[in-house]
Amino acid sequence: MALSLDREAYYRRVKRLYSNWQKGEDEYATIDAIVVSVGVDEETVYAKSTALQTWLFGYELTDTIMVFCEDKILFMASKKKVEFLKQIANSKSNESTNGVPAITLLVREKNESNKANFDKMIEALKGSKNGKRIGVFSKDKFPGEFMNSWNDALGKEGFEKVDISAVVAYTIAVKEDGELALMRKAAAITSEVFTKFLKERVMEIVDADEKVRHSKLAESVEKAIEEKKYLSGADPSTVEMCYPPIIQSGGNYNLKFSVVSEKSYMHFGTVTCAMGIRYKSYCSNLVRTLMVDPPQEMQDNYTFLLQLQEEMLKELRHGVKLCEVYAAVMDMVKKQKPELLSKITKNLGFAMGIEFREGSLVINSKNQYRLKKGMVFSLNVGLSDLNNKEGKKLEEKTYALFIGDSVLVEEDGPATLLTSVKKKVKNVSILLKKEDEEEEEEEKDDPEILLGRSSRTALLTDRTRNELTAEEKRRAHQKELATQLNEEARRRLTEQKGEQQIQKARKSNVSYKNPSLMPKEPHIREMKIYIDKKYETVIMPVFGIATPFHIATIKNISMSVEGDYTYLRINFYCPGSALGRNEGNIFPNPEATFVKEITYRASNIKTPGEQTVPALNLQNAFRIIKEVQKRYKTREAEEKEKEGIVKQDSLVINLNRSNPKLKDLYIRPNIAQKRMQGSLEAHVNGFRFTSVRGDKVDILYNNIKHAVFQPCDGEMIIVLHFHLKNAIMFGKKRHTDVQFYTEVGEITTDLGKHQHMHDRDDLYAEQMEREMRHKLKTAFKNFIEKVESLTKEELEFEVPFRDLGFNGAPYRSTCLLQPTSSALVNCTEWPPFVVTLDEVELIHFERVQFHLKNFDMVIVYKDYSKKVTMINAIPVASLDPIKEWLKCVAYSCDIKYTEGVQSLNWTKIMKTIVDDPEGFFEQGGWSFLEPEGEASAGTDMAAARQQLLGGGNWGSDAEAGESESEIEDETFNPSEEEYEDEEEDSDEDYSSEAEESDYSKESLGSEEESGKDWDELEEEARKADRESRYEEEEERSRTISRKRKGPPHPELWASSQLPQSQPWPGLRPPPRRRGSRRRTPALPSSQF
Repeated sequence: MALSLDREAYYRRVKRLYSNWQKGEDEYATIDAIVVSVGVDEETVYAKSTALQTWLFGYELTDTIMVFCEDKILFMASKKKVEFLKQIANSKSNESTNGVPAITLLVREKNESNKANFDKMIEALKGSKNGKRIGVFSKDKFPGEFMNSWNDALGKEGFEKVDISAVVAYTIAVKEDGELALMRKAAAITSEVFTKFLKERVMEIVDADEKVRHSKLAESVEKAIEEKKYLSGADPSTVEMCYPPIIQSGGNYNLKFSVVSEKSYMHFGTVTCAMGIRYKSYCSNLVRTLMVDPPQEMQDNYTFLLQLQEEMLKELRHGVKLCEVYAAVMDMVKKQKPELLSKITKNLGFAMGIEFREGSLVINSKNQYRLKKGMVFSLNVGLSDLNNKEGKKLEEKTYALFIGDSVLVEEDGPATLLTSVKKKVKNVSILLKKEDEEEEEEEKDDPEILLGRSSRTALLTDRTRNELTAEEKRRAHQKELATQLNEEARRRLTEQKGEQQIQKARKSNVSYKNPSLMPKEPHIREMKIYIDKKYETVIMPVFGIATPFHIATIKNISMSVEGDYTYLRINFYCPGSALGRNEGNIFPNPEATFVKEITYRASNIKTPGEQTVPALNLQNAFRIIKEVQKRYKTREAEEKEKEGIVKQDSLVINLNRSNPKLKDLYIRPNIAQKRMQGSLEAHVNGFRFTSVRGDKVDILYNNIKHAVFQPCDGEMIIVLHFHLKNAIMFGKKRHTDVQFYTEVGEITTDLGKHQHMHDRDDLYAEQMEREMRHKLKTAFKNFIEKVESLTKEELEFEVPFRDLGFNGAPYRSTCLLQPTSSALVNCTEWPPFVVTLDEVELIHFERVQFHLKNFDMVIVYKDYSKKVTMINAIPVASLDPIKEWLKCVAYSCDIKYTEGVQSLNWTKIMKTIVDDPEGFFEQGGWSFLEPEGEASAGTDMAAARQQLLGGGNWGSDAEAGESESEIEDETFNPSEEEYEDEEEDSDEDYSSEAEESDYSKESLGSEEESGKDWDELEEEARKADRESRYEEEEERSRTISRKRKGPPHPELWASSQLPQSQPWPGLRPPPRRRGSRRRTPALPSSQF
């Protein structure tokens, strides 16, 4: 297959070369011709001569000489290459059109000296302008017979050679759209390989504590680019490394791209990773530093390094000198951290393209070249020879930080990042658990003698001991958090105490500001009820005086017909009457005299001479008042929705067609009654959703609190969810949660359809659904990456950790709640559930008992005026995973958690705390929730607990005033039939704290008996039965003498009038099972 050459690209670029030459800037002004000769040298990777050939033709042409004269261009090459170059050979008719000289092709003879062809080219050089000075690339020296003979022929003529490497590099540094597309692809592949392979591999090595050499890790990266899954769909034959990957750690750092990864083992401290991928001859570069358990000083230095790079991005603008960019960064270092001035890298980056590093376009203090739109730079800033004060080993005492990205220079504003790999501290930090290290040390200290015959027992004992140690450490950390929690909450409430809450008064509506506004209607003069729709006022006769009442003062109205009369009753709002749930019972002047109700009566009988019956006025008044009241309440509801709405900035529309965009999405909540599809597009400062009907919903980046991406793994929809800082209005309602989703499969299934597991249609449908899921995930991920790059990672999307998810019912239905890095969310069900972990003060687990299937989780917020969040019906199997998750979260968010066996009245608890915060914290604060704190806190703590929880529901069906003995008296012994139902109803809320403790003493025995097996316990039970037989007989005789009738059926115990504390004659309740509970048997259906 013949190679094709882009004719238009060649003429466009040659014209640019000649145009710059004719301008005569820098070295171009002194040369008469340009000579470029390329030989064969496999060791040379980058050369200006081959770069120019690739730029013009798209390929490297070895053993080829190019001569650019003022009025002609000569190419000398082999016969095959000449055939290839004939695609661009122009005729005289095309010369003026293209604006470049004509091309002359000379065929190189392999076995001859090529003297004739050399003479033609030398003659052309002499005829170009003055014919004395020729521009060459002085650093490019190719070996070979052909190159040597040409250089000898050129040297005999005595031409003065001028190095034009810098000016030619400046000419080709500005990239065209096609070149930028290739460089974007190269940067995307680099980002993909680093994220999916190199970073993951380093984390695996650290996690598994492997011993891997730097050089071996670098070789594995080179092998990874041969696999298609890391290449973003690119052909592996078009992808190569710009340079061997550079991995450095262990105190030996050289922040240059000319070094090679050492053969030493990787150290788990600071690991610098540098790699660049070349796609279709165009380069990209990426540098990241991965930090294992970084101390605070290291994190601060790394954050400062990010700020320096951000400053560089702002300075890289069209027309700015490279030395000015360098000076701006150095000024920032001098002002903020002058001690790091000697640690920073000497160069801050370089231009890239076909060549990886353009030596003449380096960002340093001396470079006077100006930036141009379309240039691509590798920005690399680093700090070396930094001292780690917390380092104990020699490898840990010295570290370096190095970050780099490929960026594109724009016309206005900061440069654009092409390598969109996250680089914040949290994204490059690898945190290890210190507990694991201590457990490993304890395992190493165990004597080897244990690993003999009883090795299994020894290992189990050791494992249990280690787990208990970890549990003790967790509890110790929770105790520390409890102290911090009380101190922090006390300080916060003390500061808020001075801020008096302004209670909003009920809106006072005035019907008429002056008497002249009252209407002069005949109905008013005739003492009839009149409704003024304009002022929303009902004018009623009171003691013969027309009195106006605003519609807001009317609570409700009713009309009834009794005999010959119609009655219209009007009830008004007044102090003491119940308002709506969210309407405060507050009046501007509560001590005034209020009218509570007015009743009017009118006859249904027509008076002679009258056209209508008198009751018609009341009927019309009733109808119109209802209409006006409905209109007023609708308007008030809309105004109430708008209350507190923070005015958002206007969305800045980006007219560029390449904006990140997702099509065919649904929005929740719906804009209209029916759901509508639309498209979501990212602009300069926010998103805009446009429905097919034309409705628009704008969401600004700075108003997004959490951006969550819920993939379609295990779900029927794929979701982008936005939890907002301030509510926005659309569809006449305010919304804090907005999500955009699309369905990935059939949510409903036709059960009547007969299906077979090997049905071709079903197999094809499943295959299509899998492809659709993959396609949607890829589209959403690309959209997210583009948005994060557009916002410079100010907006980051969080992906829920499905493995850490647990089922619960935050609302009416059970759903899967999944943690993210900063929240606990459920985005697939509606309404959504989002809890920000930074706002959480405390998490309490309720109804945690070993024989219950479910428990509840209560989330208390730092803002005590905010209602607590309750998640019900969490499976008890999820308790330990939730604690493990909270233990990990606690180190970053400091979340305290407690557990108890009772359900608490949180409304009363929070009201007590807010009313008297000082008294609450003086009596121990949140320590009343600690199970061991109850026994050790003494009477003061018990009194505080009683004060906080008095009258609340503590998990008992009995009333708050009932004592322990009363609860015991009302507890029935269950029948044998009910034992079968206990497992089903075990998650019910049934027993009080006193009953639970008493029962545990009865069923489980004392502490001395806790170690006995079931046989011993049954023997003791039989012995106790024999001893109590005499007492039972006496009790039976008393019962029989009291009632001669036979005992009632066991199912009717609940309705019996006998004292419940006495057992029934001849009936003995079945023995209590360990872990069973007392419960009152339900009445049979026959009793109702």
